[in-house]
Amino acid sequence: MPKLTIEDGVAVVTLDRPDKLNALDESALDELDAAYDEAAAAGVRALVLRGEGRAFCAGRDIAGVDPRDDDVLGFLGGRVEPLLKKMSAFPAPTFAAAHGACLGVGLGLLIATDVVYVADTAKIGSPFANLGATLDSGGHSLFVERLGAHKTLDLIYTARLMSGEEAVQSGLFSRVFPAAHVDEATMTAARTAASGATLAFLASKKLVAALRDERLGLWQSMSDENRTQADLCDTDDYREGFAAFQQKRPPVFTGRA
Repeated sequence: MPKLTIEDGVAVVTLDRPDKLNALDESALDELDAAYDEAAAAGVRALVLRGEGRAFCAGRDIAGVDPRDDDVLGFLGGRVEPLLKKMSAFPAPTFAAAHGACLGVGLGLLIATDVVYVADTAKIGSPFANLGATLDSGGHSLFVERLGAHKTLDLIYTARLMSGEEAVQSGLFSRVFPAAHVDEATMTAARTAASGATLAFLASKKLVAALRDERLGLWQSMSDENRTQADLCDTDDYREGFAAFQQKRPPVFTGRA
């Protein structure tokens, strides 16, 4: 179901099952996993994730799921979680353009992406109250961290969905755009990143992940920054950036060590 295209160092992964609002089953998850592997092997310097049709991703495709024999742990723990970890660790800056339904596993895909631009038409929240299920794919962590416990449980208990504008104002994601422009804005940002100092970006990605996952304090984070900066001194892009500044010209980064 996902399609991969690569041009000028930017990979575009498109969820392409619009008749199902890009809902994901086991096969689609495997194909998405393979698309990220292929993009990484190609050495792209940025990646964009988007959805075709009226929605980014409405979550898991449960149309044919019998809850009496559903292997939930196998699906979420065995397929979804490893994919999200792979996406989060992708060796280049990643961007997502989100519109329409961004729910369940679809929300998880956004959580695992570095930068998320959302359309004003986006619908984000926890629809599971109507299924007797619970929010998954990292949704609890994202909502509690950004919204607090009370607003998180309000969304869960009521199944109210936030608009893209509310989600950005609440600090969930990066920026909001009219639906007609969110893809273009996301591609522009990805192309800019693809021409930048890739190793420096990846260093910041690692520092941010450590702050998020290890809850580092100020001084530990500062110490990590210092060591990271020292390591970057030996890269071509670091030297090119300083030379360009001193020579008053735009830098030309290669993304190589």
